[in-house]
Amino acid sequence: MINALTVEAKNSPEFLERLLRVCRHRGFTIQSINAEVNNTQHTTQINLTVCSERDISLLTKQIDKVVGVIGLTLLQQPENIKASA
Repeated sequence: MINALTVEAKNSPEFLERLLRVCRHRGFTIQSINAEVNNTQHTTQINLTVCSERDISLLTKQIDKVVGVIGLTLLQQPENIKASA
């Protein structure tokens, strides 16, 4: 299942490393990542697309606990598509 997340965090050099470690430890593969720094507010907005068969809540609960996280938004939840022949 593919999910898109937006993480807003305090701008610090080690934050991205912490975020990537959490994704790896929880069994999620990052398919795309985009980060933008807001120098006036000293924050970073990171857009992630992750893939895993595991439930996305296993990742979002852990990201919420990472030091520096201000907000987390799940942009896209997987749709269960059933096909019939």
